[in-house]
Amino acid sequence: MSMLGIKWKLHGTGKTINPGQVVAPDERLAWPLTIGVGMQHVVAMFGATFLVPIITGMPPATTLFFSGIGTLLFLVITKGRVPSYLGSSFAFIAPITASQAQFGIPGALGGVVLAGAALALVGAVVQKFGAGWINRLMPPIVTGAIVALIGLNLAPAAKQNFDAAPITALVTLVTIILVSVLFRGILGRLSILVGVVVGYLVAMLRGEVKYDKMDAAAWVGLPHFQTPEFHIGVLGLFVPVVLVLVAENIGHVKSVAAMTGQNLDGVSGRALMADGAATVLAGLGGGSGTTTYAENIGVMAATKVYSTAAYWVAGMFAILLSFSPKFGELIATVPAGVLGGAATMLYGMIGILGVKIWVQNKVNFANPVNLTTAAVALIIGIADYAWTIGDLKFTGIALGSAAALLIYHGMKAIAKARGTVAEPETEPGMLPPAAQAAARAAAKAAGKRSPRKR
Repeated sequence: MSMLGIKWKLHGTGKTINPGQVVAPDERLAWPLTIGVGMQHVVAMFGATFLVPIITGMPPATTLFFSGIGTLLFLVITKGRVPSYLGSSFAFIAPITASQAQFGIPGALGGVVLAGAALALVGAVVQKFGAGWINRLMPPIVTGAIVALIGLNLAPAAKQNFDAAPITALVTLVTIILVSVLFRGILGRLSILVGVVVGYLVAMLRGEVKYDKMDAAAWVGLPHFQTPEFHIGVLGLFVPVVLVLVAENIGHVKSVAAMTGQNLDGVSGRALMADGAATVLAGLGGGSGTTTYAENIGVMAATKVYSTAAYWVAGMFAILLSFSPKFGELIATVPAGVLGGAATMLYGMIGILGVKIWVQNKVNFANPVNLTTAAVALIIGIADYAWTIGDLKFTGIALGSAAALLIYHGMKAIAKARGTVAEPETEPGMLPPAAQAAARAAAKAAGKRSPRKR
């Protein structure tokens, strides 16, 4: 059971989380509370996961089914060490849309499979040779920038939904804020779910919820499955997506490591392989490509619950919901105002997690390489710069991630060759935790070797 990551210790009494504590990935709360947190994860991922198939014309129920299956597969492959939900990746929207025009939906699915296979291959290399080269490729200044811009890039989407129904959105946001400080215990941890429920009730009273599609949908029905076709022409469209998926996945692992205080470098390769395998599986059956979900990072930051048990609940609940078209349409009735209020909190939390990576690793912004890397990458991500090459369009997250990598390594190479940067990459006198431990050990050893004073 432990090899599958489904053996959890009970956190304390299972009913409360003391201030300053977190529920670790291998722990769980009492099952009723765990189910509640798992359902909150489903609420958090639903809007974005459904948005991708709606935009690309893919079946939403099928995408939901494979997101649930992919989540469970991810938890098994990572042995329950990395709490994550795998939802629809926005990085696939452009290549799927472009490839459909030429090769239809089966051709687009073939591209999804190829991208997933490439991601799994990168993960296998990381698992075989270690994550050291990834850490050198993506040091804290780079990973922090990528995590931050992933969250802040979503700010316009939150504002758009907020503006659609400002009163409902404001009630939702204020409820989330107040619940998190008014109540102790698990109710305070479920502030986002409570905020969504209250916001939904307000939207109903204001006549903002429409039930026409839900009334026409069946209670039970199978998702629509279809098989892929493979064409060489889709390679140029889908392979570049792998860079975005690697950045998102590594950023997620780094974020979870920062929040839990655990070193997860040893499972970075497994996380990449799991995400790749889930994407391949989705492409083979008619779903959208998957990625580790930023929305659920926000939920973990708010609840302090990192238990993978909650993600097993979320994955199984998503699979169950995919067989109920009526319930799927019910979830789709959540109005934009409610989503806007919740997203304002969630997306902001993601952005701040990137800053947290910088703070914890003592990134020195007096160093011009660090300063420039973060400054340019964030502006590209927040403003959502775009670069179109033929039918393929790279937008803020992809361009910001690429800019962070190119600027950091390019400037560092030039500065080393010219000897122009004297400032250290970390704050002077503030070594990372591992270096501090090594220094203390060296000092202790030196003290034992020195003659004792009398």
